[in-house]
Amino acid sequence: MSAADAVTSEGGTARQPLLQIRDLKMYFPVTEGVLVQRKLADVKAVDGISFDIMAGETLGLVGESGCGKSTTGRCILQLEQPTGGQILYDGDDLNQLDAAGLKDMRRKIQVIFQDPYSSLNPRMKVGDIIGEPLKVHGLEPEAGPRNRRVAELLEVCGLSSKMAERYPHEMSGGQRQRVGIARALSMKPEFIICDEAVSALDVSIQAQVINLLEDLREEFDLTYLFIAHDLSVVRHLCHRVAVMYLGRIVELAETDELFDNPRHPYTQALLDAVPVPDPTVEAGRAHRVVKGEVPSPMNPPSGCVFHPRCPLAVERCAGGVPPLDQLSPGHWVACTEV
Repeated sequence: MSAADAVTSEGGTARQPLLQIRDLKMYFPVTEGVLVQRKLADVKAVDGISFDIMAGETLGLVGESGCGKSTTGRCILQLEQPTGGQILYDGDDLNQLDAAGLKDMRRKIQVIFQDPYSSLNPRMKVGDIIGEPLKVHGLEPEAGPRNRRVAELLEVCGLSSKMAERYPHEMSGGQRQRVGIARALSMKPEFIICDEAVSALDVSIQAQVINLLEDLREEFDLTYLFIAHDLSVVRHLCHRVAVMYLGRIVELAETDELFDNPRHPYTQALLDAVPVPDPTVEAGRAHRVVKGEVPSPMNPPSGCVFHPRCPLAVERCAGGVPPLDQLSPGHWVACTEV
């Protein structure tokens, strides 16, 4: 049994996954030369990860910058062609789809990008930005019904229908991100990848957008992959959390279990770095600083990728890659020393 097996619901029945990732790898070649290029090495952005996402749940994917979170999302969206592994959506391997099949699949899988400033075309009005996917996919080919659908989507996302006549530069960051959400919803998707969807927003606006995402998930029965580095946001929004380090998943568990009982040393270090709002408690708290720096993904360490920085590391940690084992029901950890 692996971490990618079906999750058991509270009633005891196994829920079938909507998305299945199997041994996903994404390597970027490093080359030199102009006329004749020679491959020097591979940047191992994602190095053999497996997990499932159940219909209706939100899975958080966390880790520091450069660990492979966004690359994983781009592979699922087929914006990058994976080096290896499978991406199964409702049983279909996305890597094997032709252009027509991929176009149909992209109606079901949408994305909310990190930067609301650069993800919207500054030369298009908001109504055209949201309406363009409806036109391209033939969902609302006529202008009248399409405009009514755009107005409906704006109101669902907490904006006035009059915003359709504005350009992105006439809106605030939070309003622009709501436009991005409305554009994603226009396809009536089943699955949405939120790639750092609130990290570029002010804290007060973050809360509003997070609450909106929660409401939309319940109203439209959506499934989310929520990529983030803000652990407080992840704890509020996600059902389960997967922790990545240097291209690999090191821990996967239900949210409360992961935050209350982190088992992998890297997860513990991440949670230790989160400041406590009470200054008295924060001043008396012992901080565990992780030694060293993140190794290069061009030349990752042998065995467990975290072992050069791990306080629990022993000689065998460098010998082989630890499997993602289940330590308790639903709690998976890739560490031989816990």
